[in-house]
Amino acid sequence: MTHLPHPAPTSPRLYLAVLAAIVCGALFGALDAGHAVLLKPIGDAFIGLVKMLIGPVIFCTIVLGIAGAEDMKKAGRIGIKALLYFEIVSTFALGVGLLLANLLKPGAGFNADPATLDPQAVAGFVKQAAEQRLANFLLHIIPKTFTDAFTGSGDLLQVLLVSTLFGFALQRMGAAGRSVHRFVEESAQLFFAMLNLVMKLAPLGAGAAMAFTVGKYGIAALKPLAALMGCFYLSCVLFIGLGLGSIAALTGFNLFKLLSYLRAELLIVLGTSSSESALPPLMQKLERLGCSRSVVGLVVPAGYSFNLDGTNIYLTMAALFMAQALNIELPLGQQLSLLLVAMLTSKGASGVSGAGFITLAATLSAVPAVPVAALSLILGIDRFMSEARALTNLIGNAVAAIVISDSERELDRERLQAELNAGRGRAQH
Repeated sequence: MTHLPHPAPTSPRLYLAVLAAIVCGALFGALDAGHAVLLKPIGDAFIGLVKMLIGPVIFCTIVLGIAGAEDMKKAGRIGIKALLYFEIVSTFALGVGLLLANLLKPGAGFNADPATLDPQAVAGFVKQAAEQRLANFLLHIIPKTFTDAFTGSGDLLQVLLVSTLFGFALQRMGAAGRSVHRFVEESAQLFFAMLNLVMKLAPLGAGAAMAFTVGKYGIAALKPLAALMGCFYLSCVLFIGLGLGSIAALTGFNLFKLLSYLRAELLIVLGTSSSESALPPLMQKLERLGCSRSVVGLVVPAGYSFNLDGTNIYLTMAALFMAQALNIELPLGQQLSLLLVAMLTSKGASGVSGAGFITLAATLSAVPAVPVAALSLILGIDRFMSEARALTNLIGNAVAAIVISDSERELDRERLQAELNAGRGRAQH
């Protein structure tokens, strides 16, 4: 069976072009905010082009992985391993946010007046949070029609469900399904070729998105909440370096070499504030690193709904920040309740625009002492926080795919080390 087309090694020119575009976009946004905000459609267009291809790419990857598997129990085993891994690591991320918020106290001294909070500013997020019930979440996974998974809400779990069913059915057909298998295989080649063309626009899309962000929200908006921003970014760095770094070391690879290997994708996420904008090229690169197609196809899409490490750190830290800013003391029992609720709500808004804010609104139900209107305190910097969330989410899912491939004994370690070493060398020259 042929493999999915591998991306060409990340060229220094693309990497440098994206980096230069982000810097220029930030400067333009700071110097000419009025015109910078007009670039929003360009950034949205690039993200839209990538999202247009996410569904077909995931569909082809999962179908080919499952249909080509000799053991039908394998997909189920991978799924169970992935969910267990996601729950353990996500809970650790929630704990990191809770611990550092208690130690660093980013909201201490803010002394916000509850009477000045604007509930209307976050009313839309609160309404959407109220709809994130378990039954609604489970029913939403099932698309109304087969094609609705690709044309509807864009929820990756719907694509994952349809792809898994299709792959199982195709595998059971045996020889009778060879022509369909060949068609899906050739379609995968086509979609990845389209993707490689779209990614050439990454510098333009990332630069425009960064210009809009800085122009719209302004660097000045960061000053009042600099403590929260610094605390959150520090938490993400510690989680990645110590948490994910330890997991990588136990698996037998260097996390920092992996980050260097994925440097172009990380810059795209930094510019667009969307981890989905780098999902298809991430899947390509993980297979190039030696991960099996079936593991990549199942773990990465599921991870974008269940392994949102950056979002989890943000949930507990932001909730405690708001309590501290309002001088509300939360006892340990309420903080643990907050963590337990966040374990559920962090899974409930996948594929929803503004998911971080929606899940935070839902999480605050665990601490009624903190008014939901307090969300307005951090509304101005949420866009800047989303960049760290997206970067952490992307890195977490990349590590998860490698770890689970290794647990399935389907990780080509020689290729992994060769690619990581070569990628690091290219970054240095």
